[in-house]
Amino acid sequence: MGLLLKIFIPLLGVALAFYFYAAPENFSGEMLRGKRVIVTGASGGIGEQMAYHLARMEAHLLLTARTEAKLQKVVKRCLELGAASARYVSGSMEDTTFPEVVVKEAENTWGGLDMLILNHIGYTYFNYFDGDVAHIRKLLEINFLSYVAMTVSALPLLKESEGSIVVVSSMAGKTGAPFSAPYSATKFALDGFFSSLRHEFIIDKVNVSITLCILGYIDTENAVRAVSHAIRSTPAPKEECALEIIKSGALRQRELHYPSRVVGSMLLLQAIAPDFLDSLTRSGYKVENIRR
Repeated sequence: MGLLLKIFIPLLGVALAFYFYAAPENFSGEMLRGKRVIVTGASGGIGEQMAYHLARMEAHLLLTARTEAKLQKVVKRCLELGAASARYVSGSMEDTTFPEVVVKEAENTWGGLDMLILNHIGYTYFNYFDGDVAHIRKLLEINFLSYVAMTVSALPLLKESEGSIVVVSSMAGKTGAPFSAPYSATKFALDGFFSSLRHEFIIDKVNVSITLCILGYIDTENAVRAVSHAIRSTPAPKEECALEIIKSGALRQRELHYPSRVVGSMLLLQAIAPDFLDSLTRSGYKVENIRR
């Protein structure tokens, strides 16, 4: 199975580039200069790296996360890197009023908004599903419903600026994988909601783009700590991932696949050989290291 994986992934990656699309190469950091951007989940991982890239591009930043002390450090670094402005609002997305608070802060500070990057996630386990329905309900509140609430609150500002919504999702939201049922459920929900919303925007001639970012295994501290003992693959760099997310939003792409070859190949396999993809997926886990 390992040999098959080594053969098929590169070939399918090339095929996918021709079959779907090649990412445009006309991105420039100038596209973000002076833009007003909200980044959620910005105290670490991909969100933190997005904040630093945007700062270098001289964007105006409003960052959110749960931990105020971490946000303060990120904001300070953003200002050092050249952000046009940088501020934060700390709070939990479990609080159903928090999305409105964040957007109101952007409106009061800037008078508008150009890009909404939804990146936050709630804590979940990496293991066999244990039947805990309450956990799924809580995770849906953070990973899905708060994304919807943020979008609803920000949409009047984004319509005015003809801006962009960038939704950070996962390969777990395109195809099922073991040991992540609650997380996967929330990511599938994101795909369904925002893909449907995109149709409605087009029908109503609303010029707000929606970019869904389908990510593989990324070397964030949380991800590596949670799954490195059980996944055979090597994680992709969060710094590059963060930059690709920003590019995809600025270019108003429909989807980002990162790492492109791996994720693209898996999506193509899902369409043409789903049982084979399932087999490859299971072979990528060290099941013996998963303890119930």
